[in-house]
Amino acid sequence: MRVLLVEDDEPVAESLRRGLLRYGFEVEWVTTGTAGLAVTTPYDLVLLDLGLPDTDGLDVCRALRRRGDVPIIVISARSDETDRVVGLEIGADDYVSKPFGVREVIARIRAVMRRVRSAEQPMGPQRYGARLSVDRKAARVWLDDAEVALTPKEYDLLAFLTEEPGALMSREQIMEAVWDANWFGPTKTLDVHVAALRRKLAGAVTVEAVRGVGFRLVVEPVGRP
Repeated sequence: MRVLLVEDDEPVAESLRRGLLRYGFEVEWVTTGTAGLAVTTPYDLVLLDLGLPDTDGLDVCRALRRRGDVPIIVISARSDETDRVVGLEIGADDYVSKPFGVREVIARIRAVMRRVRSAEQPMGPQRYGARLSVDRKAARVWLDDAEVALTPKEYDLLAFLTEEPGALMSREQIMEAVWDANWFGPTKTLDVHVAALRRKLAGAVTVEAVRGVGFRLVVEPVGRP
């Protein structure tokens, strides 16, 4: 996933850039609104500071929104309610006030992207291979023609992993997306839930472990015995 970061404060930008890279994002960093609007390489989300040296970030937000529906998260020292309301009304998808932690920004990005993907998804169940169906609107799962009884967290874990089948997700990414951005406890609970999914969905999907990194969900090919 590629992020456009428009931020003139170098320490803030460097901290964000390092954090995003650590979580697997690609980052293009620019320091002015003009440079942000001039970027032509595709990106999936914008992190936009309002206090830019050459123009008001709200004007940049308006211009970006006129161009398309790319998600925009405002990151700003302006914590006044009026600025927050204006930012959201002109097209920002979320607003994070400085100071903030990188983990919070990552959690906000993932929440915004989940909303975007949910809005883009067709009505009704989505199929993964020949046997598994996931209905995200109803939060229900079927294996062949039988509904699978999943706990709420088992469902959330499956829904997250099926957003990008085959993609390697770190333990930290999964914990923040499925449990909580402020989770500081042991990640043993993740292993327990992965084991439950493997047992309940055996033959339809495989949850592969990558030692020291995380997990990826692999859909079994159609026709495999």
